[in-house]
Amino acid sequence: MLDPKLAAKYENQAKMLASRVKKTFKHLRKRFSRQNIEGFRLYDWDIPEIRAAVDWYAGHLVIAEYTRKQSVPEWLPMMGAAVAESLDVSPENIHLKERRAGKQSGQRYERIDTTNKKIMMSERDLNFYVNPYDYIDTGLFSDHRNTRQMIREIAEGKDFLNLYCYTGSFSCYAAKGGAKTTTSVDRSETAINWARENMDLNGIPPQGNTLIQAHTFDFMETAKKENKTYDLAVVDPPSYSTTRSKKVEFDILQDHPKLLSGVIDVMRPGSRIFFSTNHQDFKLQVGALEISDVKEITSLTIPEDYISKKKTIHRCWKITV
Repeated sequence: MLDPKLAAKYENQAKMLASRVKKTFKHLRKRFSRQNIEGFRLYDWDIPEIRAAVDWYAGHLVIAEYTRKQSVPEWLPMMGAAVAESLDVSPENIHLKERRAGKQSGQRYERIDTTNKKIMMSERDLNFYVNPYDYIDTGLFSDHRNTRQMIREIAEGKDFLNLYCYTGSFSCYAAKGGAKTTTSVDRSETAINWARENMDLNGIPPQGNTLIQAHTFDFMETAKKENKTYDLAVVDPPSYSTTRSKKVEFDILQDHPKLLSGVIDVMRPGSRIFFSTNHQDFKLQVGALEISDVKEITSLTIPEDYISKKKTIHRCWKITV
């Protein structure tokens, strides 16, 4: 049972959050509906004491708390109920999540339920399956909506490589942009199967659009031996990961030069790599890499619903080999 003072405090926070979300939704819904975009962010820790993110997915709301030691179990349901009421969303379409800071290997694929339910949502003229029920992440990172469109616009005739491909959204955009081939790599069987579902959903054939379940470094080693090369690549690794079978840890702060060096080894001269991370303390180190140019394009890749004074949701660079 919550202390009455604490309950009153949380009720006030819930009202503030609901009011902010309703106002933002009214503004963004009209604009994004004209672009046929059904997935977008409504709130991201904009009010200091309300440590939450709220996302809209085609009639579903995902409300996540950035948890800390002081977090109490009653807080998140109170926020969820208030937001749902403000947007007239039914309880079965409300999905509450907890996001914890620190090293979380495999967070993308960590199951929190086993419904195996997916809903379809639109992003421009493409469609994607998202699962707001079973995982911390839903299957589509809407903060890279602009980056996906950038890839589409330059993909024609290219051999495209998508490392840490997750559910294959970048590859779908590249294929729709006329890529000669796409190759998508992820260590998760769940992600690879999901990527195939997304390709099927968008009418992208298996021929010329290869999906590979493998660890990125293993894939690059094999590709180099087999003299496979690419014109365009997206590299969006997790901040941390652990390969249990090999007892190998990946930390993006320390290991990204090695990662990028391996990617460069399978890229053709003049090719471009789009490299991104959501690590908040990241500093790019490219001094020893064989590249001709590097340019940070973060401001171009972050959509309006992710612009925040508190934090930058991701950073992104365009690297020319």
